[in-house]
Amino acid sequence: MVDLIESVSNQEEFDFNDTFNIYNECSKLLIEDEIKGSNLLIHILNFRHKFSSELDEMLADLVESIGFYPYLKKEDLKLSSTGSNIRLNSSLSNNIDGKYFHDEQKKILEILNSGKNLIVSAPTSFGKSLLIEEVVASKKYNNIIVIQPTLALLDETRRKLSKYSESYKTIVRTSQEPSEVKGNLFLLTAERVNEYQNFPNIDLLIIDEFYKLSSRRDDGRSDSLNNSFRYILNQFSPQFYLLGPNIENISEGFAEKYNAVFYKTNYSLVACDEIDIYKQHKGKFGERGEKKIYKEKVLFDLLYEQRDQNTIIYCSSPARARYLSTRYYQHLINKNIEVRNENLPILDWIKTYVSSSWSLINCLKFGIGVHDGALQKHITTTVIDHFNKGLLNTLFCTATIIEGVNTTAKNVVFFDKKKGLNTPVDFFDYSNIKGRAGRLMEHYIGNIYNFNPTPPKDKINIDIPFFEQNPISDEILINIDKKDVIDKDSEQFSYISNLPLEEREVFSKNSLYIRGQDALIARLRNDINSCYDLIVWDATPKYEQLEYCLGLAWDYLIKEDEVVRPMTKKRVVKVTFDYGINKSINKLVENNFNYKRDNNTKNLSIQELLDESIRDSFQILRHWFQYKIPKWLLVVNELQRFVCAEKGIRPGNYSFYASSIECDFIRDNLTILAEYGIPKSAIDKIERYIDKNLDQEKVLSEIVRKKLYNKPEFLKYEKQKILENYNKNDG
Repeated sequence: MVDLIESVSNQEEFDFNDTFNIYNECSKLLIEDEIKGSNLLIHILNFRHKFSSELDEMLADLVESIGFYPYLKKEDLKLSSTGSNIRLNSSLSNNIDGKYFHDEQKKILEILNSGKNLIVSAPTSFGKSLLIEEVVASKKYNNIIVIQPTLALLDETRRKLSKYSESYKTIVRTSQEPSEVKGNLFLLTAERVNEYQNFPNIDLLIIDEFYKLSSRRDDGRSDSLNNSFRYILNQFSPQFYLLGPNIENISEGFAEKYNAVFYKTNYSLVACDEIDIYKQHKGKFGERGEKKIYKEKVLFDLLYEQRDQNTIIYCSSPARARYLSTRYYQHLINKNIEVRNENLPILDWIKTYVSSSWSLINCLKFGIGVHDGALQKHITTTVIDHFNKGLLNTLFCTATIIEGVNTTAKNVVFFDKKKGLNTPVDFFDYSNIKGRAGRLMEHYIGNIYNFNPTPPKDKINIDIPFFEQNPISDEILINIDKKDVIDKDSEQFSYISNLPLEEREVFSKNSLYIRGQDALIARLRNDINSCYDLIVWDATPKYEQLEYCLGLAWDYLIKEDEVVRPMTKKRVVKVTFDYGINKSINKLVENNFNYKRDNNTKNLSIQELLDESIRDSFQILRHWFQYKIPKWLLVVNELQRFVCAEKGIRPGNYSFYASSIECDFIRDNLTILAEYGIPKSAIDKIERYIDKNLDQEKVLSEIVRKKLYNKPEFLKYEKQKILENYNKNDG
């Protein structure tokens, strides 16, 4: 089989007899070993121009025999028999114009249509997202929740499904009310599902990347996903559809209890060739000194050679992605490569609202992008759009790329062997990285270039903690009814059972480090009289009040294994307070730069200090201001309200300030624009033209009706981001 694939790949052309013999061998192989046969067929399709067209009917029969119906249409292959044509027509979607499903997609849709719950493990290039669209397009379900792990993935889904706005109201924020006149499509993270108060009866729950339920995969958000899944199941008993890649099995007994089918398939319409760069340079790669420099040079030479193809490079952290992107830019400068993107609208926005000296500007000009979890949504969306359109051809990414963002990458480079500082990339992670090489209906074959040894193969069994309960965190266990607890003799259950009922309810609702909350409430009881003025405040806190409350959160709400570096307790208070005054990313960058310059222990250059300051500023904005700090403040708020009620004294109210930080100090009815990926700079300009009492659902239509984007103060980039989010059906 390997010899055949090498022959197909390397030989220049095949005459009639050669073509017949190879097609015949492929036919036999499809019967003997479907996976190997499919791989050979994909290679044949990729090099179809080499084969005799006189045997196209034979090729069409091969494609049809394995159910690769989308490729029949792509290659305009004609089937010869009536039966084959009937099967082809049966694979055509009834709900999405011109879309054909392959055999395995049809099987999955049949199971869903039977009303059973479904858990699917399928390769990355399987076409799982098309199935989500088919379910929505069918209009079979009135109210649907889609849970996805990242805002980038949710935004991609929102844009793809916006065409169905006549039938569904799309809900992306917890402040939005569901529609009573049409269906509702909730596109939310697990955390937002737990916060949402107004769910109607839910008919279908979809969880994408469901392996994040596992407590054994070192994901700090497993608790939130388990609690949201368990809550929706218990509250509404909806049909559910879980999707994920490369999973061997799930918690024993789960499928039986919930009338679910676990469907595992390796069926794929995209092949991936592995190129072992590590072996070619064995002993020459390393993480320090000359070996590090040599490894980078091999990477940059490869990227330069492949610059006419889209390539993703996996990096262990945002810092690594930024570092390697700037090093590659310098490599291109040394090669005297010409600028390819002189006038991208995003460049003016960066110069105006971040810094004219940020190295990302030069990278983008030379076709180099960066994608990580710290960058603002509108930047990552723009970078991916430019990459998919070919304006960028090189993309340095972190683990965000593992989590489902779709690109047109032909090649993936497995360059770093860790996730973050210390966690090794295991075979599951590697398989997901590899799965990003080659896009269904864009490429037949992707390539993964391995700069590290391939991790040893292991079978990934996903535990579902709220069901299996071994292991289970306090934060999940506290939400489970006593009758459903498996080990009632455990220390965990004993601890939770002995909490006073009212406190237990507050801790459960707060959904954050239970034992930390328990210690924190004791501290508040101790301090309430002596520190009343620090604890009880409304609206905007004084520095001392914020210092006290965030200090409590830092001391009590951080788990032992939680990574907070390089943030410190003192600094988190300072940056939060200052941002509340300045409300500006520019000022945050400036303050960060001054802090790093005054503490420059690594002797970084001014450019390196600036790039690091910008990277950290976006990380602070995304992780601390828009996630961590608002959650902490709301937890401390609920606990101080509880203690004040016990004492019969007036409590404080941190809700306004916490919400303001989370929403980047954007006015309430305009926050939905940030969800749509419109930059804050544009929203600040829009604010003066939009009535503060206008329903948030009508804001975008009002902006377009008034053509506010044509006003001279809007940059071209800001206008673009407004218009690309407007769907006429929303009006």
